[in-house]
Amino acid sequence: MKKLFTLAGLLCCSLTGLAQQTIFSVPSSDIVPKHKIMAQQQVDINGEQMRFSTTVDYGLGRNWEVGVNLYNVDYQRQEHTWLRNDTTLQLPYAPLLLINAQRTINLTDALHIGLGGQTGVNLFPTGQHSTWVGWGYANLGAGLYDDHYQLVVGGYAGTHRYLAEGSTVGMHLGFDAGIWYQKIHVLGDWATGTHEYGQLVLGVEAYLQEHLALALGWRRSNQDGNQGAVIQLTYTPK
Repeated sequence: MKKLFTLAGLLCCSLTGLAQQTIFSVPSSDIVPKHKIMAQQQVDINGEQMRFSTTVDYGLGRNWEVGVNLYNVDYQRQEHTWLRNDTTLQLPYAPLLLINAQRTINLTDALHIGLGGQTGVNLFPTGQHSTWVGWGYANLGAGLYDDHYQLVVGGYAGTHRYLAEGSTVGMHLGFDAGIWYQKIHVLGDWATGTHEYGQLVLGVEAYLQEHLALALGWRRSNQDGNQGAVIQLTYTPK
């Protein structure tokens, strides 16, 4: 557990040194420019736990990107301990170390298809071996008014170990409205399902610098109405 605590702390504090970029939970289907790096750190806070998720992506060019994710680093606030789960499907397996890849296909100047996914294993297994998890999606994205407004709608599929109990397929959608472009944006996304990915998140994003944006959101779970706060810091090279 000390190793996990140290790893999570380093990732949270080293953003300038930093998986697919998300609006909050739903992939935005943006592609990192060639030879550039995108980094995103998210913290989900509710009354029982804090969940840290880290994404780093590298642009390959030709509408391709690859990256790594550290997901479901969950700190149990009441127990003062870090969650390690690979024994029950009531919760997603945690923590997860994943690799990701995404490609977009341009249909018109305003429309594109995004295809992507992430796969990997759970860290610090309770048994002898880690277990494979996986998740993938296909999105239709639209950029309006010189990408000041973006819409995404699509479908996803994943393993129970990644999503937890519930349907392994579903739909998701999201929007990014640059009401004051690259200054203040209104964000939101929603995914179907009664597992932990199935949730609604709405929030506001402010650009601290040209390439650094801080988003604050409100989250509501589909399953039981559980609510929480989301803090997201994103570095984009665009």
